[in-house]
Amino acid sequence: MIDFSLLQWVLLFFCAMLIGMSKVGVPGVSLFVVPVLALIFGGKASTGILLPILMMADWFGVAWYHRHARWNYLWKLLPWAIAGVGIALWVGEVVDDEWFKNIIAILVFICIGLLLWKDRKSGKTLFPDTWWFAAAMGVLGGFATMIGNVAGPIFAIYLLAMHLPKNSFIGTGAWFFLIINAIKFPLHIFIWETISWQTLKLDITLFPGIAAGAFLGIWLVKKIPEKTYRSFVIIITALSAFLLLI
Repeated sequence: MIDFSLLQWVLLFFCAMLIGMSKVGVPGVSLFVVPVLALIFGGKASTGILLPILMMADWFGVAWYHRHARWNYLWKLLPWAIAGVGIALWVGEVVDDEWFKNIIAILVFICIGLLLWKDRKSGKTLFPDTWWFAAAMGVLGGFATMIGNVAGPIFAIYLLAMHLPKNSFIGTGAWFFLIINAIKFPLHIFIWETISWQTLKLDITLFPGIAAGAFLGIWLVKKIPEKTYRSFVIIITALSAFLLLI
């Protein structure tokens, strides 16, 4: 677990920084992390490595934006998201690691497509605030977050449809993922067995990268035009996901 090359350590700390940035309002950058970790650790094992990193980063987002959360939207989504987690839990038990990586790659491509579609529809009315839309986004998001921790763009589509302002968008997302990741944590330990003391020690080692990314992300949200980094992240993420299919 700790016998990594210098390049792998650099990639791990870079991924930790990206996770920290994503939790404080820099959209899309965490998609790059998923295929990179899958390449280093394998598909299923990488989800257990990534989850505690996400949970540590969740607290930065909640600490900074917790007052802006819109709980009425969270309560509509959470039961369906938990159902999606249950479906993914079963799928993860019946497929091998090669198929697991393929599923992650496909979900990443779907999420990239959703990001691009969301950008084209920005400012337009997408869907009404109905139970079936919350159900569809919840189940899909729950499945994506359990299989590959790639539910961010799916949840973004839901909040975009609700026309939330930026701070409410970030705060609602921060609380949602803090709760759903806490639900996933014991499932990874006792059912998938992808989290152990050894993996947790690695995750804790990466905490400085998470913190640095969170503070850098807060600064970047105010300074850097969104299209500049979003285009780069989407291209790099698509290439990384493609490598999982080779």
